[in-house]
Amino acid sequence: MAKGHKPVAGSRAFWPKKRAKRIYSGFRFHGLQTGEQTKPLVFAGYKAGMTQVSFIDNRKGSVTQGQTIVSSVTVVDAPALIVAGIKIYKKTLYGLKNTETVLSDKLSKDLARKTKTPKDTKTKEKMDEIEKVLDEIYDIRLLVHTKPRESGIGKKKPELFEVDIAGNIRQKWDYAKQKLGAEIKANDVFKDGDWIDTKAVTKGKGYQGPVKRFGVKIRTRKDKGKRRHIGNLGARNVARVLPGKLAMPGQLGFQTRTEYNKRILKIGSGGLTPKGGWLNYGTVPGDYVLIHGSVPGPKKRLIMLRKGVRAPENKKEAVEIKEIVLDSQQGV
Repeated sequence: MAKGHKPVAGSRAFWPKKRAKRIYSGFRFHGLQTGEQTKPLVFAGYKAGMTQVSFIDNRKGSVTQGQTIVSSVTVVDAPALIVAGIKIYKKTLYGLKNTETVLSDKLSKDLARKTKTPKDTKTKEKMDEIEKVLDEIYDIRLLVHTKPRESGIGKKKPELFEVDIAGNIRQKWDYAKQKLGAEIKANDVFKDGDWIDTKAVTKGKGYQGPVKRFGVKIRTRKDKGKRRHIGNLGARNVARVLPGKLAMPGQLGFQTRTEYNKRILKIGSGGLTPKGGWLNYGTVPGDYVLIHGSVPGPKKRLIMLRKGVRAPENKKEAVEIKEIVLDSQQGV
């Protein structure tokens, strides 16, 4: 009889489980580049908290279709993004290479808190040079930063990241020139009913054991030694612990995660704050985005929003919201 082969028993889930390099992350692949309206494909906002909304279910074939249902939503504080520059990429044998960066003439003073800003940006000269070699350019992206002063966090240092644009090179260049130094709002990128992907760094939980980290079974009271650990560290004849093959204690949380197919229920303005403010956040004074369900990350974390690359077809109708629950979250 053939010998059974079972090198790994159980799922290691996401591996390796290690801390993210920084507290926010961009999208490496932004999805559909052509065949749609020329606009940014990514937006970002701060997670304020969760609440409930009642709306009419418009899902075809649903048991509650046409009825008013109550569901949980995530409120993302979404102040406008500022286009600080344009990044030009050319294709080489070793991948894309950033050959030129055009900065706006009027940079925000808060941007100096994040990175060094030149006194003379030479914007017009650089843009004239790019116009001459536009046929040699492979990709054009926007360099944007957030406006945390207009959010409920109360900090001054902005986040800086790149945003891709839909369309061909000429369309991207024309749009980038138009938006250089201007603002991009949430309703410039998405609309009610859109399906999006969310990306954020999850809540950090520090050093944890294998039971909480991987969900291994707690051993019985008659087992020798400890109870919240695995039985052994592997075979005898290997004479070493094989890395990545066992559920071991270590870092849990503070890892970059992407969740697909989240639906935008509403993009609003004018603020949205419950009585007493959002717990551990404050107020949402301006624009906001209501996302159906939960998103990764704790409160005050920057949430990256992208056009859904796996979005279901023919399911982009906006829902009719009846009520947004804004009761006090302070326990009184």
